[in-house]
Amino acid sequence: MKQGWEAVIGMEIHAQLATATKIFCSCAVETGGEPNSNTCPVCLGLPGALPVLNEHVVELGAKAALALGLQIQETSIFARKNYFYPDLPKGYQISQYDKPFSANGKLRIMTAERDDHGHATEWKPMEIHIQRMHLEEDAGKNVHEGLPDVDKFSYVDLNRAGTPLGEIVTSPDFRTSWQAYDYVNHVRRALQWVGASDADMEKGNLRCEANVSVRRVGETTFNNKVELKNLNSVRFMQKAIEFEIERQIAAHEAGEPVNQETRLWDEKNNQTRVMRSKEDAHDYRYFPEPDLQPLRVTTEFVEKIKARMPEMPDAMRSRFIETYQLGYADASQLVGDKSLAEYFETVARITANPKLAANWILGEFTRELNSSGKPVSQSLTSAEDLAELIVQVESGKINNNQAKEVFAEMFATGKPAAKVIEEKGFEQISDSSAIEKIVDEVIAANDANLAAYRGGNEKLFGFFVGQVMKASQGKANPKVVNDILRAKLR
Repeated sequence: MKQGWEAVIGMEIHAQLATATKIFCSCAVETGGEPNSNTCPVCLGLPGALPVLNEHVVELGAKAALALGLQIQETSIFARKNYFYPDLPKGYQISQYDKPFSANGKLRIMTAERDDHGHATEWKPMEIHIQRMHLEEDAGKNVHEGLPDVDKFSYVDLNRAGTPLGEIVTSPDFRTSWQAYDYVNHVRRALQWVGASDADMEKGNLRCEANVSVRRVGETTFNNKVELKNLNSVRFMQKAIEFEIERQIAAHEAGEPVNQETRLWDEKNNQTRVMRSKEDAHDYRYFPEPDLQPLRVTTEFVEKIKARMPEMPDAMRSRFIETYQLGYADASQLVGDKSLAEYFETVARITANPKLAANWILGEFTRELNSSGKPVSQSLTSAEDLAELIVQVESGKINNNQAKEVFAEMFATGKPAAKVIEEKGFEQISDSSAIEKIVDEVIAANDANLAAYRGGNEKLFGFFVGQVMKASQGKANPKVVNDILRAKLR
């Protein structure tokens, strides 16, 4: 960012709540499917159809609110937000306005200073004020096909209409695009962790928008903001914010106006472009939804949800550091995915060696997952199977290089460690008498090298180790080989 300027950024996240059915009707929530097949008079907005609130939406909304440090309000009111888009069949969206489901949240995240390549150089804590998370219905989807000005057709698919959303709105607390990037990743993980949302941006069940303005350092007033909309990846969001900051600074310095408008990220040309002028709240003519009663949440309900909340990632990371003596970086990687963290705890418990368990999981296991594109839940190698392999290595039955080869086969086939070791003939020879015999044969066959070693050329020790391992077809326990060789060569 140019010296003398600062960015002012607020974030809005729309997260689809992970229900089986829509917020006000019993139509299924699912990705894909025949267009307009998961619809009914309610989500099509037909006259006379009345909405009925899905109770599971309230439960998941409460989990999301608690995971983000929000206060669940005793009473919230649904409102009609009036605007016209082709994919909004009623001509209004049922949302919440002045009395949202939850409000006044304080969220502590870790955000990083980064170099020019986006690599984190230093992590620092940051507190975010979340103004609100309200409940609402999603709109449908416009689908465009063909070439502009030639055979372009636009269709409306209302399968998504009525899908439950939690809209999470922050204060303008961010000053860099990377802070916004770290915040969105934190929220995604938190929602996935408690099971409130799949939060998969590729599938469209989490969408984020950034409100961006700039001002001179030291100023306290806000200039016109631009809303960046339809950002379908966290990285594109970061790039769009960065571009918009530079665009607005250049405009201010040139004396050009920065209009309050909505802009899209043009991925192909790496720039933002105008979508439409930006509305203010009064343009939506909010008024209470007459077909829905106020939503009242009891203290007992909130306590019940709290009792079912899992240990959150930050608390788990601290516990991993304290209990298992892991470093901050390793613990952070493990709690980056709930399934990975649970996998680690199982391996650590069975092996009673948490550091070695972490090394294997963050090394070989993660490498195989990334290569295959599989999540932890689809791994054919269970935590118990990996623990068995680690125990085999620690006991000296196989060496570390053999174990890596065994694990690759385990991951590909789902076979247990013992079976793969047997099939590959990898079981180590640890019997000292058997190894001593091989050592004697190797020494007897290499008189010249023996004399040179005893004459002071200690580098030849590696030669003798290699010959013993070759003679044993790689099965001799390296530690036992080293101990016996040192004694014999002396």
